[in-house]
Amino acid sequence: SFFTVGADEVRAWSVRRGSKAPEAAGAIHSDMQRGFIMAETIAYADLKEHGSVAGVKAAGKYKMNGREYLVQDGDIFHFKFNVAAGGKAAKK
Repeated sequence: SFFTVGADEVRAWSVRRGSKAPEAAGAIHSDMQRGFIMAETIAYADLKEHGSVAGVKAAGKYKMNGREYLVQDGDIFHFKFNVAAGGKAAKK
C-alpha cells in the first residue's frame, strides 16, 4: 500500500509487491501512468519521525524517484505527470 495526501484527504492505495512508481500512479488514474514524470516520495516512518513534510525535507529524506523506483509499503507519493491534450502530441 501507498498513500496520497491532500489538504482535506489521506487515501491508501493498493498495488502488487514489486510494482514500480508508474504502476502506482496508474492505480489512481491511467493518465497518470501514461504521462508519468516522477514520484516525490516520503517514507511514512520518516514523516512520523520528523513530524511534517518540511521536517522530512530538512532532514534530507524527501526523495525524487523515477520510473524504476519500486514502491515500498507505506510510501507517501506526490506524482508528477503530463498528458498532452487529446493524448497525442500535436503534428506540425
